[in-house]
Formats: sequence, structure tokens, C-alpha cells
Amino acid sequence: MKSFGVVVALLVLLNLTSCHGALQTGFYNGKCGTNNVESIIRNVVRQRFSRDPTIVAALLRLQFHDCFVTGCDASLLLNGPSSEKTSPPNFSVRGYDLIDQAKSAVERACPRLVSCADIIAVATRDAVALARGMNYRVQTGRRDGFSSQARNVNLPGPSISVPSSIAFFGSKGFTARDMVLLIGGGHTVGITHCSFIQDRLFNFRNTGRPDPSMNPTLRNQLRGRCPQGSPIDNLINLDQTPGSSLVVDNGSYRQARAGRAIFEIDQSMASHRSTSGIVFSLANNGASFQTQFGAAMIKMGALQVLTGRSGEIRRTCGRRN
Repeated sequence: MKSFGVVVALLVLLNLTSCHGALQTGFYNGKCGTNNVESIIRNVVRQRFSRDPTIVAALLRLQFHDCFVTGCDASLLLNGPSSEKTSPPNFSVRGYDLIDQAKSAVERACPRLVSCADIIAVATRDAVALARGMNYRVQTGRRDGFSSQARNVNLPGPSISVPSSIAFFGSKGFTARDMVLLIGGGHTVGITHCSFIQDRLFNFRNTGRPDPSMNPTLRNQLRGRCPQGSPIDNLINLDQTPGSSLVVDNGSYRQARAGRAIFEIDQSMASHRSTSGIVFSLANNGASFQTQFGAAMIKMGALQVLTGRSGEIRRTCGRRN
């Protein structure tokens, strides 16, 4: 059964990498003289990754927060008094400077050719690959959107229930498996602040007690890192696997199976009847996770894209032409 699952995942990935609407792999091939557009972007990402490997989680989050609002149109990058950046869920999003740096590099080589939306997708793929994840064949050909409104931002928080999360992802055309892959895959290299998990440690759902689904040993460790009432909001790795917190792998699923998930949604996915089987299979097959996560990222990258003559190719990512 495991080998059959891997074969199916590979077939899905091959199908997804061929074409998604007007998107295609190698869209920029031969369009920038002797320059390889994706190599230019990768060099920028590689330089940042060598100094700051946490950029992987930052870019995964940035792409998710862009695509799941009005589609993968780089609307999140636009500046403005009421842009998506000003919505609370995006206050801690980072990686904008890397996207701007990559945009400047490709503009020097080929002005007005590469969209900011494509740079997000390519840079995120490159970061995943540098973190020992799958080097999936990202599709390109997106164009940039014109609008960015904070009122459009409606993203799930870390305490969302599994049924509500399934409904949210389903409204965007994603399956429960896609959801488990995108959430768990993103959280295998993510970090969070103590303030986001204080309730699980001390007062879960206003019961005055900690979350009973959390491993007691982990809970005690985290209480030392996140003492109640502390003015310091420390950082916590979402994947508590030793030596794996900055590696794109299936560690977050294995941790959730052991009651060691940091976010409530990750722990809930490991026990809920709609998702527990998916978490179990991913926790026990790292190679299958890599293939399926790559396919899910490709699918996310094709969400409500602008192609052809729609949108524009911005000169700079933070403002319209």
C-alpha cells in the first residue's frame, strides 16, 4: 500500500508540473538572453539562506498569506495605508526584502520580464530545496495584481478546528490532504512566539488547566521557556525534533503523533478522524511526504493566478506601475 501511495503521489506531481492553466515550467526559458531567470533568483535565496536559514519558514508563510487571500498575485507585497500588509495576520510576515532583492537582480538582467508573483513562488521553492526539501518544478507565468486591501484578509489562526480548517481550504479548492500537507509542511520549519501558545500551557479554552493533548514533558519544557506573565515573548520552534527544526521533512507529523505539536491545529490533525490517517501516513514515510508536499505547493502556487494580459509586471514589488 505504501508503494502504491508513492506512485499515485508521483503521478499527481507529474501532472501538476506540466501545466496549470497558462502557467508552465520553464516559462522564462530563452526570454532573458543568456541569463537564467530562476538561477538569478536562486543565487539571492542561497546567499540569504547561508546567513539566515529561518528565511525558509518566512517565505513559506509569505507565499501562503499571498495566495490564500486574492490568489497568487503578489498583492501582499503592495504598500499602502490599507493594504494587506496592514492586516493583523500579516504583521509578522517577513521576507519582503529578499523578494525585493531578487526583483532588483532580475530587473538588471531583463527589465519588465519577471513578475513579483513568480519571484515569490520560485524563491520559496529554492528555500525549501536548500532546507533539504524537494526541489519541485515550480510553474511560472504569473502576473502581478493591481489591488491590495486589508479587508480581504481572512486567514486561519493556529487554534482553528480541523472541520473549520477543512472548510476554509475546501472553499479554495483544496482537499483535506492538501490542508494537512500545507499546514504540517509549513510548520516543520516554522517558529512562533510564546504568546501564541500560552493558553495551551496554562489555561486551555479557559479551563484553568493546560491542554491535555500536549505531552507533559514538552509542556513542562515550554513552561520554562514561556513562563506565565513574562514580559519577554520568546521564540519556539514548531518542530521539536532535535536537529530538524530547520529542515523541511516530516518531523512535524511525527511530533504531532507523539503529542508534541506546538500549535493546536497540528495536534488536532493528528487525532481528528478526518485527518489522523493522513498524518499517520506522512509521519511514517518521509519520501512520500516530500513528493506530496511538492505537489501541494505547486497546486497552491496556481491559486487564482493572473496570466496572459491580466495584471501587470511591476517594476518594483511594493507599488503598481
